[in-house]
Amino acid sequence: MTKDLSTWLDTLLDELQGIEVRRKSSRRIRVDVQPDALPALLELLRGRASYVHLSAISCVDWIEENEFELVYHVWSYEIGSLVSAHTRIARDPGVYISVYDIYTPAAFFERDIHEMFGVFFEGSPDMSKFILTEWDGPPPMRKDFDSEAWVNAHFDFQDYQPDWLKEIEAKGGGVAVRPDEQRFSRRDVDAS
Repeated sequence: MTKDLSTWLDTLLDELQGIEVRRKSSRRIRVDVQPDALPALLELLRGRASYVHLSAISCVDWIEENEFELVYHVWSYEIGSLVSAHTRIARDPGVYISVYDIYTPAAFFERDIHEMFGVFFEGSPDMSKFILTEWDGPPPMRKDFDSEAWVNAHFDFQDYQPDWLKEIEAKGGGVAVRPDEQRFSRRDVDAS
């Protein structure tokens, strides 16, 4: 990105109040923005700065702060740079506005985040499951999801002893200890 374009983009971003801009490199910019200002930032980037490609929306569960961080990665082919716009929302109720009307591909990312983290995007065209269609548990990417407890509550442990494994164990190999006996369980720490 040329120095003129870099200066122009910095001037453009200065038009928005309450954002923090950090240059990660000449081609990467991080913008921290309040949730109510994110749609305006994305409109500005798309309409006036040619950030026409939404590469991804990612989610981070900050369980200690009781927040989700949503990160919108937008790319400009013209400028040749990536802006990552970070915003935080409350985990409870875990609701945010869809940016589908700004970037149509957002519907896919929002649907994925809804399924994996439980964040509901108001105005998104489809919040139904598409990967975990048979899943009846809580959103599995949340940090408070205990996968081991869920598996133990829904499945019975079965010893798996095919002939080929018995031969390996007879030679001193294989797994001879049940998984729940060999793993360091988080529940054990919580109980103490």
